[in-house]
Amino acid sequence: MSEKTNKGSLSIFTMSMLTVAAVLSLRNLPSQAEYGYSVIFYMVAASLCFFIPSALVSAELSSAWPEDGGVYLWVKEAFGPKWGFVAIFMQWVENLPWFPAVLTFVASSIAYVFDPALANNRWFVLVTIWVSLWLATFLNFRGMRLSAFLSSSGAIAGTVAPGIVIILMAAGYLLAGKAPMIRFSVGSLVPNLGSWNQLMLLSGMMVGLAGMEMSAVHVTEMENPEKRFPRAILSAAALVILLSVLGSLAIALVVPPAEISLAAGADQAFNAVFKVFHIQWMTPVMCFLLAYGAVTMVVTWVLGPSKGVLEVAREGYLPKYWQYRNKYGMPTRILIIQGVISSLLALVVLFMPTISGAFWIMSALTAQLYMIMYLFMFAAAIKLRYSQPDKVRPYRVPGGKPGMWIISGVAFLTALFAIIVGFIPTSGVRAAGTEHVVLYVGFLFFGSLFFVAVPLVLYYIFERRKALEQKN
Repeated sequence: MSEKTNKGSLSIFTMSMLTVAAVLSLRNLPSQAEYGYSVIFYMVAASLCFFIPSALVSAELSSAWPEDGGVYLWVKEAFGPKWGFVAIFMQWVENLPWFPAVLTFVASSIAYVFDPALANNRWFVLVTIWVSLWLATFLNFRGMRLSAFLSSSGAIAGTVAPGIVIILMAAGYLLAGKAPMIRFSVGSLVPNLGSWNQLMLLSGMMVGLAGMEMSAVHVTEMENPEKRFPRAILSAAALVILLSVLGSLAIALVVPPAEISLAAGADQAFNAVFKVFHIQWMTPVMCFLLAYGAVTMVVTWVLGPSKGVLEVAREGYLPKYWQYRNKYGMPTRILIIQGVISSLLALVVLFMPTISGAFWIMSALTAQLYMIMYLFMFAAAIKLRYSQPDKVRPYRVPGGKPGMWIISGVAFLTALFAIIVGFIPTSGVRAAGTEHVVLYVGFLFFGSLFFVAVPLVLYYIFERRKALEQKN
């Protein structure tokens, strides 16, 4: 099958917006706003210890190895194809339950445009998930140019614009002389980290800022990627941090804390803000934009890890069926397999006690798997500085080898911390008793063990088959 390359089709701006679309989600703002000014501490800590290091490290790795493959290629260069396979498999498999989870948010946003009661209709939610998922999948069949346009337009219209709107409205609220819902004090900036729930929030904040490395798989679509990609990814990092902090504080300043805690997501939070200004007619408009932004976020993630899995398949570690690409160079069969599995996982909305809780345990598992991938990525960045010191790196993490050790080391320990804290059951699980705690921890532990074992088993099968072929 012929390959169609789109070399130079992505500008710095488009790559920045694609990265913003992959990382920033306004659906996280209400939960962050609940913590008031201490969200600044969490965001700064998560940014310094994880978000910015992941941006710097992925910028260096992608500038030195700009070929398709992303995390798979980097870890393969450092530790061999077996561990590269494990790393990219973690990045790919964690998306499978994440797609239905984020598309549940799309369903609630669409429901809020027409009839908020639909958000509690299980069949409406399920059908919306399926339609949105396969729409995002088929749109990627047409090549990177269309996917990039949707991702960048979704980032602007569905994420950046609504974020700016709520920030400006909060500013207008204060300038009008109205009292803020939270009062500033030096003590309000520092949370009580002795609480399990506070530690879980910090861990969740780090997971919420993951994804900077994903856009690296599209680096070959840029002209002069060695210089332009680092500029794009660092610009995206600054925008994500700014909108996350200001957007969370905007909600906290305008919406009473009780309403934030009772709100069922960003849609209700926006509605509460619009109510303050007596412009509730804006709620359906904003909910539509939020839905569009979330769908295009899925469009971005549907393709990203799949391109890394394609490289694994092309090297023979997966069946030949997975190696197929259409005339646009898209791994359509991998995308179809991905869509089928996610569609089946979406069926849990029909069986769980509540729709909002349907993906909670699976989301916890995907967070663990994602952090495992980051452990490999940061370790690979350090290893490659020693194993391939002469490799041309147009962009380098500052500080030489000590700088790489500090930046990647801090990020590695942060990811490890997130994994450990991820095993802490939620307050609801702890209140349910010891049996539920054991089941929760057991599911995460053995689930993580299973998904790490899958690529290792497949690699073993490939190596054994290869040895038999050579012997014959």
